[in-house]
Amino acid sequence: MKCKDLLSIADLSVSDIEEIFHVTKELKEWHNKGYDEKCLTGKTLGMIFEKSSMRTRVSFEVAMVQLGGHAIYLTQSDINLGKRESIKDGAQVLSRYVNGITIRTYNQDTAKELARYATVPVINALTDYLHPCQALSDLYTIKEKFNTFKDIKITFIGDGNNVARSLAQICAKLDIHFHVASPPGYELTPEFISEVVKMSGGKEMIHRYEDPKEAAKDAHVLYTDTWISMGQESETEKRKQTFHDYQINNKLLRVARADVKVMHCLPAHRGEEITDEIIDGPHSVVYDQAENRLHVEKALLKLLLRK
Repeated sequence: MKCKDLLSIADLSVSDIEEIFHVTKELKEWHNKGYDEKCLTGKTLGMIFEKSSMRTRVSFEVAMVQLGGHAIYLTQSDINLGKRESIKDGAQVLSRYVNGITIRTYNQDTAKELARYATVPVINALTDYLHPCQALSDLYTIKEKFNTFKDIKITFIGDGNNVARSLAQICAKLDIHFHVASPPGYELTPEFISEVVKMSGGKEMIHRYEDPKEAAKDAHVLYTDTWISMGQESETEKRKQTFHDYQINNKLLRVARADVKVMHCLPAHRGEEITDEIIDGPHSVVYDQAENRLHVEKALLKLLLRK
C-alpha cells in the first residue's frame, strides 16, 4: 500500500485493494490452520472511540493481539479530543506513544485533521460520512462467495449513508455497477455521485432507484443497513415511516437471483430493515461479513503499521 492513512476508499488504488485482499486471504487461511503471523510484535495501536461499537472494537483489538501487538481503547471521556486539547496536539503526542491510530467518530473532518498531524498511520474505523473498513470487508466477502466480481450485481436497499457511500466508492474502483434504492430525500447526493464518477474515470457506476423491487431485480447481493444510525435517534419515528417499504424480506428476495446473498453490516434492527427469516435464512452471509472485518483489518494493520 502506497498511502500512509486509510480515511476513505478514495485513498486506495486498485492495486492497493488487490493487495489488501491478497494479504487478507493469506492471513485468514493461516489463522484457520492455527497459525497467526506475529508481524506486529512490540507495536501498539491507539483506538479513539467517540462512537461506541462492539464489532469495531473487538475486531481491531483481536487483530492486534493475533498479530503480536497491543491495542489501547480510548473513549471521548478519556481524551476529549478537540476540546480538552486540540486535535493537532493529540495527534502529535499519540504519535510519540503508538505505532498507529484508529478513530471512530462523527465528523470526517476530525479524522482528516488527526491524520494531517499524526506521523503514524491513521485508519478511519467509521465516521458519519464513510466506513471504508466495512466496505473492504464486504467486497472481500462477495469475492469469497462468488469467486469473481465480473458481472456481479450489488444492490443496496435503504439510506444513502456512510456504508452506502463507501460501497459505492469501492465498486467504482473495482469496476462494479452499484445499485441503490432509497426513498426521496435519503439518496446519495449528486455531489457525491460526481466524486465517484471521477474516481471511476468518468464511468457511471451508480444506479439509483426509488422502487426497491426494481433495484433488487436479478441481484447477486442484497445489502441493507439500519434505518436509524447512531446520532439519529430523534428521527426514529419519521424514518420508520419513510423506510417502511425498504425492507429486505421474502417478497423482495423473490425478485433477486436464486443464489442471492444477503448482507447487513450489523447491528440489525430485526423486523425493520430486515426480517428474522431473511437474516437467519440460507441466503444470509452477515456473520461471514462480521468475521471478515477481523481478517481485513489484520491485513490493513500489517500493511500500514509494519512500514
